[in-house]
Amino acid sequence: MPLPASGPTVSVDVTGKGVGPLLRAWRERRRISQLDLALRADSSARHISFVETGRSRPSEEMVLRLAERLDVPVRERNALLLAAGYAPRYPETPLDDPALDALRDGMERLIRGYEPYPALVVDACYTVLAANRGIALLLEGVPEELMVPAPNAMRLTLHPEGLAPRIRNLREWRGHLLSQMEREIALHRSDRLRALYEEVAAYPVPEESSGGEPAEPVPYFALPLRIEHADRTLSFVSSISTFNTPMDVTVAELAIETFLPADPATAKYLHTLTG
Repeated sequence: MPLPASGPTVSVDVTGKGVGPLLRAWRERRRISQLDLALRADSSARHISFVETGRSRPSEEMVLRLAERLDVPVRERNALLLAAGYAPRYPETPLDDPALDALRDGMERLIRGYEPYPALVVDACYTVLAANRGIALLLEGVPEELMVPAPNAMRLTLHPEGLAPRIRNLREWRGHLLSQMEREIALHRSDRLRALYEEVAAYPVPEESSGGEPAEPVPYFALPLRIEHADRTLSFVSSISTFNTPMDVTVAELAIETFLPADPATAKYLHTLTG
């Protein structure tokens, strides 16, 4: 599945609160005191206090420094700059822009390189932007209406007509995915992500998964995804990769998720299917 064209989206969320309250909210979210933040940012607790209460307007450099020390996402750094009266620093380049040709090609080669193991690329709202043949294998039989206009990884996984009835440990895996989304919502304050969360959290759990599986003494090193395929139960552990120090909103919100076999039988079966 190739990376699709994508148009520009709104880069920032201007709240009208001013930069001070926004910075204070991020500091409290990170559970850092004004003194600790001041030490990290080479400033003073007094100046941090003045910034948060609006008594002092921070420089553009200070806004970016505080945002970096608070590990604020790139999109939200633009919002902080706007709230302080400065222009956004980080662009949001459409994924089909020629400037990102090398990035798209690299991601497609990377997920193909994981075959026969499943791998995909998603954006901040879990829209599937690219997927390899391993993912296509797991999605066999999923209704077409769940694949258009753009497949969503959370919807495909948790919808009762999607993969959910095939997942042997659905309650555990569902809980893991919902917790992951909750953390992302707290971090990014995304209305679209919250709407998606409310949708998938409301899906009924298929009856066949209600009782769960009996506990098995399997030495998994991470929570596995245990999913049925052709009368077999395959086991995977997932890994998510993002870009280090991104300077673009689009790139910052991309994630590559790979599913590696959690047992030798799964690995052998996948290699057998691909010859």
